[in-house]
Amino acid sequence: MKGEFILSKKMFMKGNEAIAESAIRSGCKAYYGYPITPQNELTAYMAKNMKKLGRVFIQTESEITAINAVFGSAVAGFRAMTSSAGTAMALKQEGISHLAYLEIPAVIVDMMRGGPGLGNILATQGDYNMATKGGGTGDYHVIVLAPNSVQEASDLTRLAFELADKYRNPAMILADGTIGQMIENVEFMKPIAPEDLPTPSYALTGCEGRAPRKAEPKNSAQELEEHNIALQRKYDICTANEQRFEEIMTEDAEVILVAFGSVSRMAHEIIAEAREEGYKLGLFRPITLWPFAEGAFKKIIHNAKAVVVLEHNAGMLTRDIRMYVNEICPVYYHGRMGGSIIDMDVVSEKIKSIIDNNGKDWRELDGQQGLWKTY
Repeated sequence: MKGEFILSKKMFMKGNEAIAESAIRSGCKAYYGYPITPQNELTAYMAKNMKKLGRVFIQTESEITAINAVFGSAVAGFRAMTSSAGTAMALKQEGISHLAYLEIPAVIVDMMRGGPGLGNILATQGDYNMATKGGGTGDYHVIVLAPNSVQEASDLTRLAFELADKYRNPAMILADGTIGQMIENVEFMKPIAPEDLPTPSYALTGCEGRAPRKAEPKNSAQELEEHNIALQRKYDICTANEQRFEEIMTEDAEVILVAFGSVSRMAHEIIAEAREEGYKLGLFRPITLWPFAEGAFKKIIHNAKAVVVLEHNAGMLTRDIRMYVNEICPVYYHGRMGGSIIDMDVVSEKIKSIIDNNGKDWRELDGQQGLWKTY
């Protein structure tokens, strides 16, 4: 291995830096990116450390160039990565769609910020639809992992590389700026050198002895449909095997909270305080936003009076949850946008009222407290 890892196994560091260090330890050979807040520490960390290890770091002239440079390194068989945030992630969507189409693994980090458009630099979760629904053209999926701590951001980065290789598909770390900027203890996994990873069968290694490959577009409707069917079968296999989630006190819960990322940490506090007062709350936290653990979620909601979804966007996850609940019980949504943070006292008051009224709550709340909707 060229160069040395100077960090100890356990460190106190920012989420952005932990993701970068984990990527390096996961055998990332090449990183391409362009600065944008709130993920700049990740790019800066890679700039400082990749060349020390004899690896590739390039600050490209645009986000479009970055994702296409990732394409070039990944199709050559190397673990490659890019990161961005908010409006700049939109520029990467065509490249991500091409990676999915040609079944090329890559890791993309989206440290979400306020939107739409340029928005601001504050943490939100407004990129949920773009990540989980496929923001580019065609019928494809990206594996989406949502950490709620610095430790999990590190662990899921290693997993993202592994799943990307396993399914020959892009994998994304979807976190908000809060996760990227917070500082916590993190323990890293054993490092892997890029040269110790096997050369994948699809890698283009030059004209002589190169892997047989047809990368040209599918020109007929039949060819393209056959390729799409093969992709959907792969996604079905991924869905069956890669669902990840966390449950907290759901066995006897009268209200199930659903939240991902940093918002789920707030849900922990709401549940703990409510339990002390005799209100039975539980939490379902999706870790893979795609594939979503639909079966596990459906099992825990049959005895609940209601589901309350908390998110820092306009209810994107809530729309999916409503579909999974399918009128078994009411679904309430509470969200803040633009970088405003959910008020835990407001949420606690609302949930207690829902339980006291057997799953229903008719009170209007001040619009300054964020959006509330009932489905």
